[in-house]
Amino acid sequence: MKNQMKPELIKQAFFKPRMAFLSFTKSMNKKVVAILLMAIIFVGARAQQNTGFRQGSIISPQVNEGNMVTFRLKAPLAHSVSIKGDWETDGGKGSMTKDANGVWSFTTPSLPSDMYLYTFNVDSVQMLDPTNAFVVRDVGNLFSVVITNKGNGDYYSVKDVPHGSVTRSWYPSATFSTSRRLTVYTPPGYEVSKARYPVLYLLHGSGGDEEAWVSLGAVPRIMDNLLAEGKVEPMIVVMPNGNPSKQAAPGETKENLAYRPVMSNTLPGYKEGSYELSFKEIVDFVDKRYRTKPEKSKRAVAGLSMGGFHSLFISTNHPDVFDYAGLFSPGINFKTVNMTIPAYSNLETKLAVQMKKGFKLYWMAIGTTDALFEPLQEYKKTLDNLHFPYTYVQSTRGHIWSNWRSYLLQFTPLLFKK
Repeated sequence: MKNQMKPELIKQAFFKPRMAFLSFTKSMNKKVVAILLMAIIFVGARAQQNTGFRQGSIISPQVNEGNMVTFRLKAPLAHSVSIKGDWETDGGKGSMTKDANGVWSFTTPSLPSDMYLYTFNVDSVQMLDPTNAFVVRDVGNLFSVVITNKGNGDYYSVKDVPHGSVTRSWYPSATFSTSRRLTVYTPPGYEVSKARYPVLYLLHGSGGDEEAWVSLGAVPRIMDNLLAEGKVEPMIVVMPNGNPSKQAAPGETKENLAYRPVMSNTLPGYKEGSYELSFKEIVDFVDKRYRTKPEKSKRAVAGLSMGGFHSLFISTNHPDVFDYAGLFSPGINFKTVNMTIPAYSNLETKLAVQMKKGFKLYWMAIGTTDALFEPLQEYKKTLDNLHFPYTYVQSTRGHIWSNWRSYLLQFTPLLFKK
């Protein structure tokens, strides 16, 4: 038949688009060619997702003069819309009101300069702000983000300053018989210099992973901005995964999408001591892979919540490795821990050895409404009885990222002073 499509020409048309397509169309009439071209154009257009995105007229969030923030959501059929954020005023809660166009809005009072997380609740359904593309994950929940300025928030924002780099590395773990991932910040100029740098090992909390301090903690922006102001020494910041039974963050392990975010206390290996005792293998890998200053005086370990617990026992079990330790809202309620485990046993004896060997800074901070406030006060009594020197910082509020980012701003300028 005149218009019969030959199989070999069909194959060529799909895999050698130019010359083969011309050869293919010679055996077809114009009507068939036109239909085929329309199909190709349609498939090509569909292959690229979201090509129809357009900026809408609704602005949300909108940071106003005086750091009052207006949030908006168009939901004309909704009966009730509210907002929940992590600012302190009114517990971060606000009821939104609807205008004649079906746009709900709410304006906060003046907020301190900070990085805030929030979600909307529409007829009992929690949702992100659909006009705000900036989102972070905390454990398994997603939150929209807004930053207010003229204060701490300025350090969480990108400025026109020299920027460091963030990379992900996999290190071989003999303890856990697998490779494990860590995130590393290197300061501006690292790639082109031959200099060696001190290292801060920065640990996440329960439910976190090696991504937490980068996204929720804004570490790259904090370090870039502090360095630009000359407030900190240039340093490498290593952020390992502190969940012993997991290689990496959810979606980045050999389990792929089968591993969903959970709190660390539901995972095997939680507070069993293996991570703390084996931490030197992370230090050895970093010293080998990066240009570090491999001395005790040029190493610090710090962490939030579970990471503060880890930092305490990493520093006591490795008294020859770290001269600086930071405990941010540390999860040290020892009543919930098996203190006979080798990593945790004989704590006062280990603290005495740590003190005898010497260190430069032991820094602790917590908010007054934190559920871990009282356990830290008990731990302070233990240190006082040993005449163990420490610096203690007390802030307002509770167990939140606002405090932990602030603690990092205060802690890092104290490190590695010449």
